[in-house]
Amino acid sequence: MEFDYVVVGGGSAGCVVAARLSEDPNVTVCLLEAGPTDVDDQKILRLTDWMFLLESGYDWDYLVEPQERGNSFLRHSRARVLGGCSSHNSCIAFWPPAEDLAAWDLPGWTFGEVRPLLERLEVNLRTIPPKDPCGVAVLEAAAQAGLPTVEFTNGSTAVNGAGWFQINADDDGTRSSASHAYLHPILGARPNLTVVTDAWASKVLIRDGRATGVEYLAADRVHRLTVDARREVVVSCGAIDTPKLLMLSGIGPAEHLREVGVDVLVDSPGVGANLDDHVEGLVMWEAAAPMVTESTQWWEIGLFTATVPGLDRPDLMMHYGSVPFDLNTVRHGYPTTENGFCLTPNVTRGRSRGTVRLRSRDFRDKARVDPRYFTDPDGEDERVMLAGLRLARTIAAQPALAGWVARELAPGPDAVTDDELLDYVHKTHNTVYHPSCTAQMGRDASSVLDPQLRVRGVEGLRVADASVMPSLTTVNPNLTVMMIGERCADLIRSHWKN
Repeated sequence: MEFDYVVVGGGSAGCVVAARLSEDPNVTVCLLEAGPTDVDDQKILRLTDWMFLLESGYDWDYLVEPQERGNSFLRHSRARVLGGCSSHNSCIAFWPPAEDLAAWDLPGWTFGEVRPLLERLEVNLRTIPPKDPCGVAVLEAAAQAGLPTVEFTNGSTAVNGAGWFQINADDDGTRSSASHAYLHPILGARPNLTVVTDAWASKVLIRDGRATGVEYLAADRVHRLTVDARREVVVSCGAIDTPKLLMLSGIGPAEHLREVGVDVLVDSPGVGANLDDHVEGLVMWEAAAPMVTESTQWWEIGLFTATVPGLDRPDLMMHYGSVPFDLNTVRHGYPTTENGFCLTPNVTRGRSRGTVRLRSRDFRDKARVDPRYFTDPDGEDERVMLAGLRLARTIAAQPALAGWVARELAPGPDAVTDDELLDYVHKTHNTVYHPSCTAQMGRDASSVLDPQLRVRGVEGLRVADASVMPSLTTVNPNLTVMMIGERCADLIRSHWKN
């Protein structure tokens, strides 16, 4: 078990890295994935059923640590299957806004530099057809409230507007995940690519300051095996499990590693720090007319706005859901329905930051995930969320939705003041499942990675997933993560070519 490259994590970026590196028949590539394969698994591939995957056997299902100002019942869904979260999500597809990448301020990562990578990966994007009559009314109401109907992923940033999403899925409803798009066509066709599923990585092996391979638990959950890397190891385990694996391997905040009994190889305080996410609120209505019974993925419209003048990017986004979403409200006594719809305001440029930490030195123990929602000292995240709740109500009050709104179920008409709405949000908010930034790349030596995605302090080790972002994109980030995989493969090929 020796290869030129070992990629740990067959997720949104890892599948891309493995596929691109194995295009060279003169190198060998091994991809390790902790979960099962998704090949011919309709539970994964049938996009319309994606919500059944939450809290399923395909989900790592991370409970968050008790929250000071947030929902302590919240569960972070992270996919445990080939394709990672691109096999788990609703396939909403956005190019990263140019303004987001400019804010990263890193060589090689401007929009102009990465656009060819985005164009390279864009194969099966399609705009959702306007078949949902309530959705059509939502867009009309949004326009009446000042959010004009726009198209997304057209090279410009929608600071204020609403429209049907683009999704990465085939016309027959098959999700075009990273595994389906990048790996399925080549599995068995490239003798230089080995994909090992049910292979749970326990540590990166480091000798004399260089990554030399990976130790993992085999599918029988008894034997520990190793796979050696002649050139490089790429960690693509996501914003929760990448910092966990780095810390288990001795790369992380020295004091924390010593607390759990891990030998410190590289003191890197940024590993597991700076956890960013899109925190999501909810306004839900009982519908006055029958809602659709078929959908591409039930969350087909996005709405963006800037809550203060002069922003170059929206600080508020909403998803429109054509189904009730009572995942976090019923436990607090809010009424629900079987025929309803919702708008879910989320803070796109949140300022609260959390952490990912080890629970113990046993890799089988889930990491401690502490997003610290709504803890930014200036209360900016709460201000944006309040603006979002009120805008959602304004949209629902427009003439275009008069025939669809029967009554507001949550937070309900009695919640009016800032304090009442914030009490509701703190108890019931969710996440858009976009954790990121826990192994940031940057120019200075304090960042975990350099702009070439190389782990500082260890040779032959890179990271490619959402954890590398200096800041989270203002849009759903899945295509950005795939682009990071494309960029990583290009950087590796260029390095070894030279």
